Amino acid sequence: MTNELKSAIAESLRDAMRARDRQRAGVLRLITAEVKNAEIAKRSELEDDAVLAVLSRMAKQRRASVDEFTAAGRDDLANQEQSELEVIESFMPQQLSADDVERAVADAIEQLNASSMQDMGKVMGALSKQLAGQADMSQVSAIVRARLQS
Repeated sequence: MTNELKSAIAESLRDAMRARDRQRAGVLRLITAEVKNAEIAKRSELEDDAVLAVLSRMAKQRRASVDEFTAAGRDDLANQEQSELEVIESFMPQQLSADDVERAVADAIEQLNASSMQDMGKVMGALSKQLAGQADMSQVSAIVRARLQS
């Protein structure tokens, strides 16, 4: 399972180029460039989990851009960012529902016997491995914080 994700992205890029889908091909080239930059920074080839982290970061950036462009009344740019987000998310695992995230947080807190905010790092460390790419970690963090403060 070393580079299945990178191979899937490369194959999708070839398919988009054959179909002359310029917009999709452009987004896939952007993904490839981000992965390559991360490999250069790390000075080694990325495994699937690291590629997934790059995709998650790109998706988070697109979501923020969509919100900002929508608030500014720039629906054309918001639509463009949304379409880029959809291409990026097509390579990510299925996102968990809010209930599933709540259950995962409750299970992690129970397993680690976390009882205060001092345990937040332990809980987030376990959850970041478990939920990688399947949930927005800033939302998970907010849920963990709320549970540990109460």
